Amino acid sequence: MLRIFVLLLLLANGLYFAWTQGLMRELGWGPVLPNEAQRLAQQLKPEALSILSTEETRRVEAAATAPKAAPAECLEAGLFDDKQGAALRRTLEDHWPAGSWSLQATDLPARWIVYMGKFASMDAASKKKAELKSRNVSFEPLRNQALEPGIGLGGHDSADAANLALKELTLRGVRTARVVQEKPALHGETLRLPAVDEKQRSMLEELKGELAGKALRACVK
Repeated sequence: MLRIFVLLLLLANGLYFAWTQGLMRELGWGPVLPNEAQRLAQQLKPEALSILSTEETRRVEAAATAPKAAPAECLEAGLFDDKQGAALRRTLEDHWPAGSWSLQATDLPARWIVYMGKFASMDAASKKKAELKSRNVSFEPLRNQALEPGIGLGGHDSADAANLALKELTLRGVRTARVVQEKPALHGETLRLPAVDEKQRSMLEELKGELAGKALRACVK
């Protein structure tokens, strides 16, 4: 038994020696040598390293921790009539760089709606909405506050289209609706700021006085 153990130990030592010397590499066994090409490719290049001074280190750390500037965004506002557009153009020409803004001629079509109202109160309008829901008739908020309290049953670009929708609703049991013009066609100018950066954002506050109460919003793509 002892003799077998000694023979196995000698065999194990022989195999380990052959493995460390790479004698078994053809069989796919062997240690990774430090002079292999793949090992050399992973080495650092000392000539590419540089030692930073204290001041340079501070600058690098400050740049890494500084908050990133918000990306430029496209903003627009409108519609402006001729008088409002002229005042806005003067301000932009005096204070904003050329190419950073534009005033674009814009036509907004009239909007016609199928309408129910005016009701005697908001409660009466709410009761009618509950009745419409029970009949699976959809409605939407009114864009013209002068028509409140009322209910809009859908907007259309022409009176003919609105009248056709009214006929379909009548067949569904809607009896007291009618077609009204919610807003007339409008012509004016729309302000577009295509790429508002950090510097220009600080200038927006001064521009608000010329926006005639119209809010800046993200551009419609």
